[in-house]
Amino acid sequence: MNSQKILLFCLLSSFLFSCSDDLDDQNFTSKTDINDFVWKAMNDYYFWQKDVPDLNDNKLLDGRAYVNFLESFSSPEALFDQVIKRPDDRFSLIYSNYNELEQLLSGTNKTNGVEYGINRKQSNPDVLYGWVRYILPNSDASSKNIKRGDIFYAVNGTPLTISNYRGLLAQDNYTLSMANFDNGNITPNGQSIALTKTVYSENPVYLTSVFTHQAKKIGYLMYNGFFSNSENALNQVFATFIAQGVTHLIIDLRYNPGGSVSTSARLASMINNSFAGQVFVKQQWNEKVINFYASQNNSEIFNTRFPSTTNTGQAINSLGLNHIFFITSRSSASASELLIHNLKPFIGVTQIGHTTTGKNVGSILMYDSPNYSKNHSKLNRSHNYVLLPIVFKSANRDGNGDYANGIEAQIPYIENIANLGVLGQESDPLLHIALEHVRGRSMSNMPSGEVFEQISDSKTDRNLPGMIFENFDF
Repeated sequence: MNSQKILLFCLLSSFLFSCSDDLDDQNFTSKTDINDFVWKAMNDYYFWQKDVPDLNDNKLLDGRAYVNFLESFSSPEALFDQVIKRPDDRFSLIYSNYNELEQLLSGTNKTNGVEYGINRKQSNPDVLYGWVRYILPNSDASSKNIKRGDIFYAVNGTPLTISNYRGLLAQDNYTLSMANFDNGNITPNGQSIALTKTVYSENPVYLTSVFTHQAKKIGYLMYNGFFSNSENALNQVFATFIAQGVTHLIIDLRYNPGGSVSTSARLASMINNSFAGQVFVKQQWNEKVINFYASQNNSEIFNTRFPSTTNTGQAINSLGLNHIFFITSRSSASASELLIHNLKPFIGVTQIGHTTTGKNVGSILMYDSPNYSKNHSKLNRSHNYVLLPIVFKSANRDGNGDYANGIEAQIPYIENIANLGVLGQESDPLLHIALEHVRGRSMSNMPSGEVFEQISDSKTDRNLPGMIFENFDF
């Protein structure tokens, strides 16, 4: 920001918005200093700011009362949790170490390679168990006797419960107690698997293949995270699809919790690049932010348009498709949902699987600096806190973004844990259903698996962030 922009930005919060020295003379503890950052950031950018009494601008009118308010919270997390107590905010996050968050956003984290789901049977809420969705290649688990569809019911001999499973599975080293899935019953089988977590960088392009049916060449892509550093690899997949003459495409997002808005837009262009320059995403922000950027004649910042290049400048390889097939589950969220929902005004979309998560809101990374950017010269380096609050609601080009309850599949199917099949092969029922529809054969009456309540999954347990607007110009 230039100096004029900084001055206008400061007016958003009256005095004490990082440009006032009124509190600089106070003898802040480190906790209070961080709390000051948390409150100011949320007061300026939180999507529901005007509806939260504790974020009212009047808090700043009495400096001493404001300091007392900040010091009443035991930690920055406690303050953050207080101001996001809203039934419509399931996704705002605070991290005490922005280095770890930045790694998560690039697909790097500590893992043993087991990507799992955590379920419990609706008829018996005491039955909590995990099931293996897939194994990451070249991980510790990839060298062990564990595979997709395997069931575990205990960690280090302790049965999983709603209150302990996160802590048990957060350990760097543990042993899984395995079980059989007998007509819905979880039966211990005496087997165990010892696993160790290491730092791992995931390639979200998990599987690709091409199926042939008469004159149709059907591409299949399992994509497990919208990481901006994966765009060139993703673009290369589409170059390969083009070279193989792909005429139809199935994108599998069932285990994709989302990520970068910009990467979602670029994948949309890889599907069809006929709309370059047209609005792919419209973003709705709070009144403060809207008014500020309007005063800067920069309302365009709230639009994400179909791009023609990747984030490294590569020309986008596009199949130019007029119809796309998506596979989804309850774990498909944020940037995954954005891609599905926002393509619908442009091309035909067929969705197969389970209703998605319902995350139609997004975040930006907010650091402790005068303009909340990490690149500011006055970034506070005495701590590593970063905020990832909900700051916008996404919508398509027509202004429609009402899918907070998830996007329902036209062809519903819930994965059957007793019959998961092999990912990327027709033994996988979801892929089989999708292929049959591309081939023109109806599979809408194929029975789903037994309905279980989904508690969580490995990516949710790692607090993987969802829809991120990375290119925000503070």
